[in-house]
Amino acid sequence: MRETEIVDLWAYEYAAFSDGYKLVCGIDEAGRGPLAGPVCAAAVILPPDCRIEGLNDSKKLTDKRRRELYDVIVENAAAYGIAFASHQEIDEINILQATFLAMRRAVEQLGVQPELALVDGNRDPGLGIPTRTIVKGDGLSASIAAASILAKVARDRWMEVLDAKYPQYGFAVHKGYGTKRHYAALTEFGPCEEHRQTFLRKFYEKA
Repeated sequence: MRETEIVDLWAYEYAAFSDGYKLVCGIDEAGRGPLAGPVCAAAVILPPDCRIEGLNDSKKLTDKRRRELYDVIVENAAAYGIAFASHQEIDEINILQATFLAMRRAVEQLGVQPELALVDGNRDPGLGIPTRTIVKGDGLSASIAAASILAKVARDRWMEVLDAKYPQYGFAVHKGYGTKRHYAALTEFGPCEEHRQTFLRKFYEKA
């Protein structure tokens, strides 16, 4: 990664430091769109002098590279937290509120109270601390990029565990997203207890 790219990725953190904030966490989620499984969120505080080569939006990285960076982030972060909201909670309070719930839980897992949160997206999840939302922040902020990788890898691993329990759906491959294979399995086997019922309404209507 070129030095100019590193500086750009830290621009929001530097702005926060200039405003007097010392403990700045980045927050992102993974798994809002799938038909099954939980939504996962991560919160990460990176030391100001931390530079992780290859850090970027998790969606722009290969699975292998994400998993490699996961270990590097965990090793180098000043603090990190990973949390989930279950498929039941998604059905009960909707995916947006469940995502916010997972984000709040991730912050609680940090072990320290951040002074400022940088959150991917355009909505404040109600963390109870100063918050700055950043649209496409996972490609603009080092802390959010790190959080996006932790959330994605943690959720992928969760879905791989579910795949061992429900091998007929192929969760390890599509991670619960609405692929052709997944819909074919739903047609053949019906949903399992890990599916989000509110996400299957359109599927049922077409059936």
